[in-house]
Amino acid sequence: MLRIAISIRENRMSSVTLLRRLGNHSRENRLYRAFRGLGRAIRTITLLRYLSEPQLREQITQVTNRNEAFHGFADWLMFGGKLIGHNDPGYQEKVIKFNQLLANCVMYSTALDITDAANDIAAEEHPVDLATVSP
Repeated sequence: MLRIAISIRENRMSSVTLLRRLGNHSRENRLYRAFRGLGRAIRTITLLRYLSEPQLREQITQVTNRNEAFHGFADWLMFGGKLIGHNDPGYQEKVIKFNQLLANCVMYSTALDITDAANDIAAEEHPVDLATVSP
């Protein structure tokens, strides 16, 4: 595996060639078996860390919830229905990217509005706590 990594770094082997070799799922391919074993070891280590570290579990849960909230918001913003009516992958990707761009723009605008409101309140010498506010 180290030889493969060095070969890729020095441009003696392309990543496409490596993926083609690994893509055939041959049980007799030593490289495939080595990378599969490495993947299993990394997965096991990650699972053991997840089980033993409450802080890691909490961090993963927070990130997952944040992503799910974003996707829920983007779904809510989706106009024309949630079903993309074309089978063209390029069109589908464009619709999804535009929807995510729209969601990001709405969140940015909301953050600016919240900032302006908080600055107005602070200018009147009232305490402002933005710890729980989210666009």
